[in-house]
Amino acid sequence: MTSTQTLQGKVAFVQGGSRGIGAAIVKRLAREGAAVAFTYVSSAERANVLASEVIAASGKALALKADSADAAAVQQAIRAAVEHFGGLDILVNNAGVLAWGSTEELTLEQLDHTLAVNVRSVFVASQEAAKHMVDGGRIINIGSTNAERIPVAGGAVYSMSKSALVGLVKGMARDLGPRCITVNNVQPGPVDTEMNPADGEGAEYLKGLMALDRYGKAEEIAGFVAYLAGPEAGYITGASLTIDGGFSA
Repeated sequence: MTSTQTLQGKVAFVQGGSRGIGAAIVKRLAREGAAVAFTYVSSAERANVLASEVIAASGKALALKADSADAAAVQQAIRAAVEHFGGLDILVNNAGVLAWGSTEELTLEQLDHTLAVNVRSVFVASQEAAKHMVDGGRIINIGSTNAERIPVAGGAVYSMSKSALVGLVKGMARDLGPRCITVNNVQPGPVDTEMNPADGEGAEYLKGLMALDRYGKAEEIAGFVAYLAGPEAGYITGASLTIDGGFSA
């Protein structure tokens, strides 16, 4: 894939960027010319390898440890990125957890943790980023097609957390519209990652629910994010945009 350098001179912050879709987004934004800070929660080695790969490819990257369930840690990570790179233009909220189980079985601790990471951290990061972001900036959340469709049992809490982002971006788009800061959700369907491999348990069933008989690639999601972060997407805001191979068709 050829880089067009549409983000040359921009600074991006990716919450939850050390693996899977997040890592693909970090790499793509860097290839488009952005300096990219990203957070990780557990594996410093994995995060540092990713940052080194970006830098080796003539990009700019900064790995920051921050648990997305910790609001103060998220705020501090954004401030550190702004201080390091001198500003902020793009925020991508990718951090997420998957609590899957029946309504009778899920605990309040699982509920609270899901909401803390999947919903509260998005608001916290967006609020902090808006303080530093230039007019014309971009806020992009990685939601889920499960906000619209849950074809199997066990996804009530996860679906609720991703559905909450739909309303959040509508309101935030209004709040930040006067500054020409766009706010959108990207809603992937099944994507081939460590958490949900294309050859994993239940994968064939999920493929059967899609118009395209395959899982998505993390790079495809990253390409969509790069478009929304770029100059051609300046008139898109308050939207929840599905990229799911026809899963919700």
